[in-house]
Amino acid sequence: MGSAIPGELLLDPAIIENPYPFYRRLVAEAPVWQAGDTDIFAVSSYARLTEAAGRVEDFSSNLRYLLYRDERGLPARESHGLPDVQILATVDPPVHAAHRKIVAAAFSPNRLAALETIIAGLAVRLVNEALPQGEIDFMAAVANLIPIEIVSALVGFKDADAGALQQAAFASTDILAGAISRETLRARTSFSTETGLWIAQQLESAIGERRDGVIGELAEAVRSTAIEPIVAIAILHILLSAGGESTTSLIGNAVRILAEDGGLQQKLRENPALIPSFVEEVLRLEAPFRHHMRWASHATTLGGVHIPAGATVLFLWGAANRDPEKFERPDELILDRLRRHVTFGSGIHTCLGNTLARLEARVVIQVLLQLTRDIAIDARRPARRVSSLAVRRYEDLPLVLRAN
Repeated sequence: MGSAIPGELLLDPAIIENPYPFYRRLVAEAPVWQAGDTDIFAVSSYARLTEAAGRVEDFSSNLRYLLYRDERGLPARESHGLPDVQILATVDPPVHAAHRKIVAAAFSPNRLAALETIIAGLAVRLVNEALPQGEIDFMAAVANLIPIEIVSALVGFKDADAGALQQAAFASTDILAGAISRETLRARTSFSTETGLWIAQQLESAIGERRDGVIGELAEAVRSTAIEPIVAIAILHILLSAGGESTTSLIGNAVRILAEDGGLQQKLRENPALIPSFVEEVLRLEAPFRHHMRWASHATTLGGVHIPAGATVLFLWGAANRDPEKFERPDELILDRLRRHVTFGSGIHTCLGNTLARLEARVVIQVLLQLTRDIAIDARRPARRVSSLAVRRYEDLPLVLRAN
């Protein structure tokens, strides 16, 4: 049945903008789907996706290729051209556990509790600065700024320019956009390499001076020869890109939903205890990372579909999160829904920073609701999303804010 769904639809601009009707079709007709005649497969149903995520011996997390749109409009693959270092989200057992252990302490309850005060202070300052303007781009004024400041503090970067770090984080995930030409992909990969050089300088400094944060722990691991410097650099790079991208997207998506529903705003203002449940539904409805890539380490089958050795397999979290077999009324925001979404992955590669992302979103939304009496879409200026197969982030989100 999968062959009845044209492969070109995966990267169609209209579907990139609103993928959910296409996802519903995949889940219903081809939960394991081959995109045309390519070596690219997509897994969309909740059952097949969680099964595949548990089969790490069949579906390797190693990042072997990046995607682009070829002249036929189909997804095509290019070797990423970056140093072949597999870490954290892209490394398989048993090395995965070793890498995770090195950085896990940074996400401990005590560390996150200490960050909550910083998050709240930033949110209060930025929202108060925005309120007198009335009409703002929420992404530029708030959502882009807080996650990158927090990830920088968590990592322990020194003398970092928040704006430059933000652009570096977005550039790192831009190489996963998929819906771009081969030439654009190569240009973005080059910029990502420049970011790696800056991170290498930060690590070298941390090795010499003993610094706090994740970078200090990685520097110690390098000094003790537990890991190679290039592995530490790659870990720092992925923490920067994932930490900056995913939480920025989550906050933007949450605020857009609030801005479209005055009744929901008021409900959450009156009962802030519901904000964590709201965050969970936003995560389910608008997964910040729409998919992650896997690599078939040998020929196998999934859901009765043959997948050849070396194929790229896309785990479509955004589709599984709206699978009607798993979620009743899947397109609706339901605050008392049980938390079963797979936005942060499934199995051993569940996102290490998921608790921090939830914390940042909760605090920012709480502050925004406390300091405003109304949040509305600016009808004169349309919101724009980044055109990407991989991420679900607003480029800009014009809002009208009214203070208490």
